[in-house]
Amino acid sequence: MRVLLIGANGYLGRFVADRLLADPAVQLTALGRGDDADVRFDLATGSPGALTRFLDAVHPGVVINCAGATRGGARELTRHNTVAVATVCEALRRSGCGARLVQIGCSAEYGPSQPGSSTAEDAVPRPGGPYGVSKLAATELVLGSGLDAVVLRVFSPAGPGTPAGSPLGRLAEAMRRAMQSGDGELKLGGMAAQRDFVDVRDVARAVHAASLSAAQGVINIGSGRAVRLRDAAAVLARVAGYGGALHELDGPHTPHLRPAIGHPRAEADHPHVPPVAAPYPDGCGSWQQADVRTARDRLGWRPRINLEESLADIWMEAACRI
Repeated sequence: MRVLLIGANGYLGRFVADRLLADPAVQLTALGRGDDADVRFDLATGSPGALTRFLDAVHPGVVINCAGATRGGARELTRHNTVAVATVCEALRRSGCGARLVQIGCSAEYGPSQPGSSTAEDAVPRPGGPYGVSKLAATELVLGSGLDAVVLRVFSPAGPGTPAGSPLGRLAEAMRRAMQSGDGELKLGGMAAQRDFVDVRDVARAVHAASLSAAQGVINIGSGRAVRLRDAAAVLARVAGYGGALHELDGPHTPHLRPAIGHPRAEADHPHVPPVAAPYPDGCGSWQQADVRTARDRLGWRPRINLEESLADIWMEAACRI
């Protein structure tokens, strides 16, 4: 099976590439903006015609799109998450390769959900920010393309390679600084949000399974269990061996204070204004939990790696950071 992987150097793409390369039946070609891609091509600025010519030359059986942007303004997010996918869909329609498309979506497309509920694929999407809107628009383009296509809506990925700027990445970095400086108390904000964390290696397994399946439409990829960020912080402290106190700053008396997630020695640095974290930055409110029955039934996929192992890998990378 010849697979074209777009975005192989991104957070998810690296693990998808590793998973595909481990399959001896897969012949992998990586397309992206970086110098280490097999083929350099920018989906946000390249023409569908140029991509069509490449597809006709390579003739992949599957195209996997892991590319996209998670940060930036509405214009940048639209360009990299929506316009880029429009280019892929148009190129595939024009090409004679007949490739199947596996598009990586995200749970931010759903927006906030009712606490205690599990979000299924038939939920009405109400994204709470420009990132979710740009990804939802991409999903709609894929679903309306007439292609043999599936969209995997990935919930909150975790594990090795977690970006340092993500909530879990910032939490690990704050804990590393606290341990390095000998702080016996770590002040945390924004810990009330509950998210469905799924290990990035399990996500890669789901992408591999989707590329081999005939499933179409939208499929949730998550653990099926929401975890409060403060509970994740407690697990991280245990795996890191941090014996200090975790002091949560969230409360009705602090909503006006400046955002941050971890503040060792906060009193010494800001004696009058203890900082507090902003809301979880995905526009999804206080709760998200995936209904993952479709992934089980249509892909034969279940998550295998628990959150403690994911957090241990995040900590290992943070602890090695100088």
